[in-house]
Amino acid sequence: MSNSVYTFGGTAKSDDPRAKDKTITGGKGANLAEMAEIGLPVPPGFTITTEECVKYLAGGSDFSDTLRSNVASALQHIEKTVGKTFGSKDDPLLVSVRSGARVSMPGMMDTVLNLGLNDDTVAGLAATSGDERFAWDSYRRFIQMYADVVLGVDHGLFEEALEIAKEDKGFYADTEMDAEDWQALVTEYKSIVEQELGHSFPLDVNEQLWGAISAVFDSWDADRAKVYRRLNDIPSDWGTAVNVQAMVFGNMGDTSATGVAFTRDPATGERAYYGEYLINAQGEDVVAGIRTPQYLTKAAREAANAKPLSMEEAMPEAYEELARVFDLLERHYRDMQDIEFTVQEGVLWMLQTRSGKRTAKAALKMAVEMVGEGLIDEREAVLRIDPMALDQLLHPTLDPDAPRNILTKGLPASPGAASGKIVLDADMAEQLAARGDKVILVRVETSPEDIHGMHAAQGILTARGGMTSHAAVVARGMGRPCVSGASQVSIDLKTRTLKIGDADLKEGDTITLDGARGEVMAGLVPTVEPELVGDFGTLMVWADAHRRMRVRTNAETPDDCRMARQFGAEGIGLCRTEHMFFDARRISAVRQMILAEDEAGRRKALAKLLPEQRDDFRQIFEVMAGLPCTIRLLDPPLHEFLPTADADFADLADVTQLGVDHLKRRAAELHEFNPMLGHRGCRLGITYPEIYEMQARAIFEAACDVAESSGEAPVPEIMIPLVASRRELQILKILVDRVALQVFADRGRSVDYLVGTMIELPRAALMAGEIAHEAKFFSFGTNDLTQTTLGVSRDDSARFLAPYVEKGIFPRDPFVSLDIDGVGQLVRMAADRGRETFSDIKLGICGEHGGDPASIEFCEEVGLDYVSASPYRVPIARLAAAQASLR
Repeated sequence: MSNSVYTFGGTAKSDDPRAKDKTITGGKGANLAEMAEIGLPVPPGFTITTEECVKYLAGGSDFSDTLRSNVASALQHIEKTVGKTFGSKDDPLLVSVRSGARVSMPGMMDTVLNLGLNDDTVAGLAATSGDERFAWDSYRRFIQMYADVVLGVDHGLFEEALEIAKEDKGFYADTEMDAEDWQALVTEYKSIVEQELGHSFPLDVNEQLWGAISAVFDSWDADRAKVYRRLNDIPSDWGTAVNVQAMVFGNMGDTSATGVAFTRDPATGERAYYGEYLINAQGEDVVAGIRTPQYLTKAAREAANAKPLSMEEAMPEAYEELARVFDLLERHYRDMQDIEFTVQEGVLWMLQTRSGKRTAKAALKMAVEMVGEGLIDEREAVLRIDPMALDQLLHPTLDPDAPRNILTKGLPASPGAASGKIVLDADMAEQLAARGDKVILVRVETSPEDIHGMHAAQGILTARGGMTSHAAVVARGMGRPCVSGASQVSIDLKTRTLKIGDADLKEGDTITLDGARGEVMAGLVPTVEPELVGDFGTLMVWADAHRRMRVRTNAETPDDCRMARQFGAEGIGLCRTEHMFFDARRISAVRQMILAEDEAGRRKALAKLLPEQRDDFRQIFEVMAGLPCTIRLLDPPLHEFLPTADADFADLADVTQLGVDHLKRRAAELHEFNPMLGHRGCRLGITYPEIYEMQARAIFEAACDVAESSGEAPVPEIMIPLVASRRELQILKILVDRVALQVFADRGRSVDYLVGTMIELPRAALMAGEIAHEAKFFSFGTNDLTQTTLGVSRDDSARFLAPYVEKGIFPRDPFVSLDIDGVGQLVRMAADRGRETFSDIKLGICGEHGGDPASIEFCEEVGLDYVSASPYRVPIARLAAAQASLR
């Protein structure tokens, strides 16, 4: 229709590809247009583009005359299609106003239903529907929703008024209220608005419409939406579209209903219809958890031993039509669909379809099965899985044989298991999690305002709500276990106590959730490690077939190495030897070495450390079985190993036979004002070469031992840290080569090895062409390279980085996802200059960015040979590397 507004439904047809472009009309608007085109029953409407949202937010919350004119024309399209007039006293058109970003953001932005009602049009709705109760019920719903979403009045005030009205009448359910009851409540609701705001509820329908459009645009920048975008790496400049659509009513009696459904089970991936519905209700009743919905299918109802009839049994004709639509949509979109629908007096209407949120387990099962069904191919299956979602599968679950003290059962809303301290509000959950506590967020029902606490919690428990409630949908998307609708949970926020079943508990007590079974247990229940077979194994085989880069691990203990190999690691990309020095058995010798007055004293202490270091490397080489192992020689400043407590100084004095005062004085001499930029890395090797000599000897002796005993010779890659010049590396490479020749002569055998460096200083990146004359490999230490390039301390940055991200100074935390525009350019420069000098130089990345999919995509673009990630992130890196290669 125009570049800012697109109509759909009825006779509306558009050749403009923008109408079905999710970046322009949002996911909801694009899919509504597409559903209408393929002949599905979609109420007519129009979409205001995401571009208009961006203009609105940037331009002071105002609308152009052109947009107002286009909306008026689009409204006429709806009126013509349905034969009703917006604002008519006789036969009024009512509309819904919904948000629709380009990606699904469940519960994050706002919706208004029944817009267009006032004291005059409600009479027309009653007359045309023949149901006065329905008309006044719709009016009270509209006032409450509009007052909350658009006017900012606390919705709890309306809920309280409704509960009082029901109590006065002796009613339990909303459905017991008649037309006069709802009419009286409408008067009460309007009074609440006037008391809270100082002005009356708006009765002009056009004012209502533009108020709702403004509210949807404004909701893009609401706090909960900002949190969701930050957690899911959604850019702030995308904006949301607005969808205005003719109302259809699920609250017109027992032949009407509303529901939410998925074409497959979003929790398990099973190929079975999954969802809930409510007779005589509107959509918000289902997703808000205000009423407990019924099952969609007879099989699901019988499996739960529930009494209320399923939709399949209560509305067989509408259900049969819905099942036909399910199959059509899944074949059309070639993915599991999340659908909202309404049945108005027996007629089915489709309100939304989108690719549904799902657990990682379900995503894998669906992807693998859809390949088998011929819906997609292996390449698309690999591209379809969010690498970070694999994290849900890589952690322990409850031990099935462990005893369980089950307090109550609810709905198994999101699988997985978690134990933690009970917290009763989102702010407390965030505070306790920040200090390292594991918490379970327990609420009557969650709302979008709880998003930060849900993210901080290990799991979520709610007293109300169904399988498609806010808590369930958001928890599944986050990978948090969730038990919803646990009706035996009773919370007292004043005393910070609660009852779960027969148990009296308080905030801070520990409980365990099993989201797959819907169980809530007292105390902590043991866990078991995940099994990485089945669909997971199949997808990983496909991913490995399509990736170019190798994937290694950051590990320095045999246990970490074993875990990484189980997850598919192809070597070690970073073994931090300083972690070995902190072991209780050797810290005393380390301190003796540091505090020694001369080289002889240092060598005496290092002789004690040599067998310990050799054993460390022997165990690692045995586990890695011939794979390459990059070992970083000692990197941190020496003062980090020194004691600070008087008792530790006293113990050290006993060992060294030196006085406590002398040791403290020596420690003070080693103190540095800025140790991150001080006497560390290769600077230690230059000034105290005996340290690196000992480490190199331990590495080569261990390698020879393992080669002799197992026949699988390891491939040590000795990495010199913090190099800034060719000469530094040259001096230390000569030292390492000399030790290697000595060990090989002593042992009568040799092993292959490489000497290279970590590129973690801007000067190293600039001088990479020179440094490559001495190095067989570069490993980009992007943690320190980020610190030294940005001049930002990773340990202190938490105090100010969040506002920097929120204000768009950084698109995301540069210590989580690589700063491609800045640090990335140094990586690219160093890689190019290194290859110009030595075409076969091996290039990798070993900072924490090696487990971040966006950073891995950049590594593929630059042409690095491998990435290295922590053990639990190895599968994430394998999948991300495959996706980067395919793209």
